[in-house]
Amino acid sequence: MSLCLAAGALVVALGTGEITLGWRHSVQKTLWEEVWRETPAGLEIVEARIEGSGAGMDPPDGAKLVDGFWRWHPALPPLKDVVMRRSGATADWRICTASGCRPMGDYLPADADPVTLKICD
Repeated sequence: MSLCLAAGALVVALGTGEITLGWRHSVQKTLWEEVWRETPAGLEIVEARIEGSGAGMDPPDGAKLVDGFWRWHPALPPLKDVVMRRSGATADWRICTASGCRPMGDYLPADADPVTLKICD
């Protein structure tokens, strides 16, 4: 099982079936993370978590505060892909796999936008 990042004709295999996407809110500077897993039905979100609240980043009812993060399981069906935008006005996305965390710029050029997380073909 493997996930890929794709931007136009560029495709980078991440070599894992689960990743964590992370980013910081441009105003609040609050860290938001989502754990995504490859399944036979598509990409499934395992967990979402944020460090705090404000500027539209409030945790939903039922979220639990654990180790400094509000954590919950979003009720989303499996998705074909997840599209990420890179404005250049904020820090780049962080991609975490079992081998560690790296900025998206380590995988794709800074001007690659949008970037799609998908199951590799």
